[in-house]
Amino acid sequence: MTVQSLSAQSPFITKDGSTIRSILDRTNAPVQNQSLAEARVPAGARTERHYHKNAEELYFILDGTGEIELDSEHRTVRPGDAILIPAGVWHTIVATEALRFLCCCAPPYSHEDTYVE
Repeated sequence: MTVQSLSAQSPFITKDGSTIRSILDRTNAPVQNQSLAEARVPAGARTERHYHKNAEELYFILDGTGEIELDSEHRTVRPGDAILIPAGVWHTIVATEALRFLCCCAPPYSHEDTYVE
């Protein structure tokens, strides 16, 4: 059985500029096909517009509000919203209030699979 505490994970900056803490991934658990992280974007900030060639992502907004862009389509997001980001889709998220969200990637997140403009 693998159980990880979010508070035990050190934050790092992803290639898109968000601050994440890996909750479960290849670096801290016997995970093969997915990853789970908490991401944070400060109020007024945004992630760099990017895509993942292989990874499909799910965002689940925990705190804050913002605007997500997927291939030039824009939507307001708030706590309780879940967003599907298919592989190959350009995306960015802007925090109108500080955002905290879960990010699930399959296959697991990697810098090598992140392509920025």
